[in-house]
Amino acid sequence: MPVPYDSTTSYRTGTREGPSAILKASYNLEDYDHDLDFDVSNVGIHTTSALEPDMNGPRAMVERVGKAVQQVIGNDKIVGLLGGEHTITIGSIMAMSEKYPDLSVLYLDAHGDLRNQYMGSKWGHATVARRVVEMCPVTQVGLRSISLEEKLSMPCEGLTTFFWKENYTELPSLDELLTSLSEHIYISVDLDVLDPSIMSAVGTPEPGGMRWWQIIELLDVVSHSRKIVGFDITELSPGEGPDACAYLAAKLVYKLIAYSTNHGSNPSTR
Repeated sequence: MPVPYDSTTSYRTGTREGPSAILKASYNLEDYDHDLDFDVSNVGIHTTSALEPDMNGPRAMVERVGKAVQQVIGNDKIVGLLGGEHTITIGSIMAMSEKYPDLSVLYLDAHGDLRNQYMGSKWGHATVARRVVEMCPVTQVGLRSISLEEKLSMPCEGLTTFFWKENYTELPSLDELLTSLSEHIYISVDLDVLDPSIMSAVGTPEPGGMRWWQIIELLDVVSHSRKIVGFDITELSPGEGPDACAYLAAKLVYKLIAYSTNHGSNPSTR
């Protein structure tokens, strides 16, 4: 579901162009994934019409996203949102948490997004995790930039945070991470969780981020023990980086489609 929404961004804008760039790049991907020994096109992928922004403000847009997601999951479909700014995640979780009372969110982001409000609004890219943790447990991975306000609010009920260090050569404790996740999970990816050397086309690039194979290993491990019921990819600002960034985002979408439909690692390695 493309959601070309870009209203509350505070640094580099352009995420409204993210969904179309991801879809355009996807035409150049191989349907077959060699790593997973799986043809993603066999799943059955339906790309909806773009969900146009609600001009009545961020709160109205969040509610519009929630209603759109509710309609899709009401038909027992797995929904994947293409952002657009990270704010769209709030609406998606509104719908998801109603359908799955035990829902938890794996939140991959360089930033805390835990402010109660930002620039006068409780509904924006800097408040996403704060709004989501009010609805269900959140496990944050990849953080490396927070405000003092956010630091003082940690820890809080329902929130588990794994800060990222530049010299990480492997993932943090996977046992602890998995313990924090319920059976049904939603995966939210702000692309700035990745290192700017491979993902520069984001609103606020932070040095020292995750590498491609690190995020893939994490998703693979999680998909083997939890049920992924939905996901989103947000904050691609294609004008701020090379075309390779949109290609990477599209490939990550394909990976998430495979993982969410129980086609994780290569069967020969299971």
